[in-house]
Amino acid sequence: MADSKYAGFWLRFVAYIIDAIILNILQWILILPLLGAVGLGIGATSDGFDFSSMTEGDIIAMATAVMGVIFAGGLIGIVVNILYFALMQSSKLQATVGKLALGLKVTDAKGGRIDLVKAIIREIGKIVSGIILMIGYIMAGFTEKKQALHDMIASTLVVKK
Repeated sequence: MADSKYAGFWLRFVAYIIDAIILNILQWILILPLLGAVGLGIGATSDGFDFSSMTEGDIIAMATAVMGVIFAGGLIGIVVNILYFALMQSSKLQATVGKLALGLKVTDAKGGRIDLVKAIIREIGKIVSGIILMIGYIMAGFTEKKQALHDMIASTLVVKK
């Protein structure tokens, strides 16, 4: 891989922004029906609920439903993110839409395609990269092969095609 050009922090960041836009649209498509199920759909307004006529049980039931939607929405978001990145990067494309748009791909340490397990490990590693004040991501700007912490965890590289 000596002849490869590694993708640095800023290229990867822009690719992520493109992917984030796509994922947010997809997640809202999946989450809006849940919001509608508890009466918080597109047509809900601030004056849509008259709390003064609700019993304490009704308010608790509504709060529980909203908390359930928030939990389900968060879970859906995590699953959709992991699946999107892992499936795209382990596919023959070796890249997400954002990476494709910028001419980048994800490889193993030898330049080959990563398998789904390695892609999932890489995605879980992103949690670690983010938890430590995003330092794991910032590392991509300073390491020899432009690897972020999650790349090191999964033994992957992001290279320019």
